[in-house]
Amino acid sequence: MNPAIAADLVVSFHAAFILFAVFGALLVLRWPRVAWLHLPALAWAGGIMIIGGICPLTPIENRLRDAAGGTAYAGGFIDHYIVPLIYPPGLTHAMQLGGAAVLLGLNGAVYGRAWQLRRRRAFRA
Repeated sequence: MNPAIAADLVVSFHAAFILFAVFGALLVLRWPRVAWLHLPALAWAGGIMIIGGICPLTPIENRLRDAAGGTAYAGGFIDHYIVPLIYPPGLTHAMQLGGAAVLLGLNGAVYGRAWQLRRRRAFRA
C-alpha cells in the first residue's frame, strides 16, 4: 500500500476515534451496550489529554509520511482540513487539560442522563 494513502487512513481513523470519544455517549442513550466500547475510548482520550501525551497513531502517521517522501502534515485534503482539528496550532498542555475537562464533563452529563433513563425504564417495568 502507498505510504501516503496509509498515512491518510491513519489520520482518518484517528479523527473517527476522536469523534467517537467526544460523541459516543450520545450513542449510549440509544444503544446502552456501546458503553462497553465508549468508556475505554473516553478514558484513553481523556488520559492522553490530561498527561499531555501523544497518541501512538501520530508517530505511525509521521513515519508513513516520511516513507512516502513527504513531510509530516503537508498537502492533501486530510492534511489541510482534518489534521488542524486534531492538532491545532499553539496547542498547550493547559489547553489539553481544558479540553479533557470539557470532554469528560459533557460525556459525564450524557451518561448521567442515560442512567436516569435506564432507571426510569426499569421502574416502569
